[in-house]
Amino acid sequence: MTALALELCCTLMADRRSSANVGLAFRNKVLPQALTLIKSSLLQGHALLALQNFFAALVYSANTSFDSLLDSLLSSAKPSPQSGGVAKQALYSIAQCGAVLCIAAGDQKCSSTVKMLAEILKDDSSTNSAKQHLALLFLGEIGRRKDLSSHANIETIIIESFQSPFEEIKSAASYALGNIAVGNLPKYLPFILDQIDNQQKKQYLLLHSLKEVIVRQSVDKAEFQDSSVEKILKLLFNHCESEEEGVRNVVAECLGKIALIEPAKLVPALKVRTTSPAAFTRATVVIAIKYSIVERPEKIDEIIYPEISSFLMLIKDNDRHVRRAVVLALSTFAHNKPNLIKGFLPELLPLLYDQTIVKQELIRTVDLGPFKHIVDDGLELRKAAFECVDTLLESCLDQVNPSSFIVPYLKSGLEDHYDVKMPCHLILSKLADKCPSAVLAVLDSLVDPLQKTINFKLKHDAVKQEVDRNEDMIRSALRAIVALNHIRFGFHTL
Repeated sequence: MTALALELCCTLMADRRSSANVGLAFRNKVLPQALTLIKSSLLQGHALLALQNFFAALVYSANTSFDSLLDSLLSSAKPSPQSGGVAKQALYSIAQCGAVLCIAAGDQKCSSTVKMLAEILKDDSSTNSAKQHLALLFLGEIGRRKDLSSHANIETIIIESFQSPFEEIKSAASYALGNIAVGNLPKYLPFILDQIDNQQKKQYLLLHSLKEVIVRQSVDKAEFQDSSVEKILKLLFNHCESEEEGVRNVVAECLGKIALIEPAKLVPALKVRTTSPAAFTRATVVIAIKYSIVERPEKIDEIIYPEISSFLMLIKDNDRHVRRAVVLALSTFAHNKPNLIKGFLPELLPLLYDQTIVKQELIRTVDLGPFKHIVDDGLELRKAAFECVDTLLESCLDQVNPSSFIVPYLKSGLEDHYDVKMPCHLILSKLADKCPSAVLAVLDSLVDPLQKTINFKLKHDAVKQEVDRNEDMIRSALRAIVALNHIRFGFHTL
């Protein structure tokens, strides 16, 4: 309804037959409501696009002062005594509407706004983080829509914000740099690639800038020049072995999004690296495939299908990072494109179930002096494996044999760590609904782990976080028991 109302406003303002009073009414009645709407953290999609068009229409058709509109937008980002600071999503909305407003107002207004924003970055780097945050997002949104190369050293001004002590400023600077590169790839893309190679401390943020470029190209169905693709791929593949998981994840996402643009080139290149001697490289290329599998139909679907086993059979890999990457990729396939993997599930499911088992070789003791701490390196893998099974129950139930999974695998999960028990309770509830006979057949063996969870007593000195987690776990177990009780009720009614 919001989008439709805003579209009606735009149509009326564009109609030359409308009287001057129409524009006045929109400025006095609708604009204040629009400035309230823009601060909503729920604003997105068609409503956000319609709001952007509304601000553009005010300048185009309603003879509204650009300067007053810009001031109103910037003022909407200021914290108020009643509601406090503005939500992060609202800052993105304000920046997008502001960018569209600037483009609609013409080159001169747009240029003066960019200069004003650049001055904020140079003057307020340490004194007003909220103002700088919005300025960076604003610059990025303008730069995505308009070439900013006429503004000397704008990229250097933005990259200076990487030194900020505030994480949200550094993230916004990364976003801004990537987006201004979209406006002029030949100028700014080589700059970003060079900085990634030469600025080790800023590498993570610069990779995020590169990701913004690639994601925008994939969304817009645009293609890079061949020379640019080769440079990007060389850089990304060189960073697959990074010791920092955050860097590897960004590299994988970049590779996955490029695969959506150039699947014929990327899929073979990723497949070759599944046999790399470096475990981190093998894990990174599998995660890259995960990022390339989206809900909508894509060119990559028919190219990846014959090669799926090359990636997913790495679930047999000796390295836990690689196995976890495969489990995460399998979950994405099951959620977004289940038809691509159904033929492989008879072979994959036993291997997936094996990842749910506690492996003693992945448990180690760390000596911290006065006391010792047990570290379970397999916990995240087990949690991911059960979450994958949960997804498969939704999309590929006909391929899952619950009888072979419930005992011993689900039973083991019900006795495991908190992070594993939670998805197991959810799985048990779903199986009780979808496969009641299989659950009833082994119900006696599930009573003990559920009872232990409900009766578990914390130590007297437990902190609030431990108390809250334990209460969440008990509620989760009780929901599973309610689902089991529905089986009994259902069978009695039959």
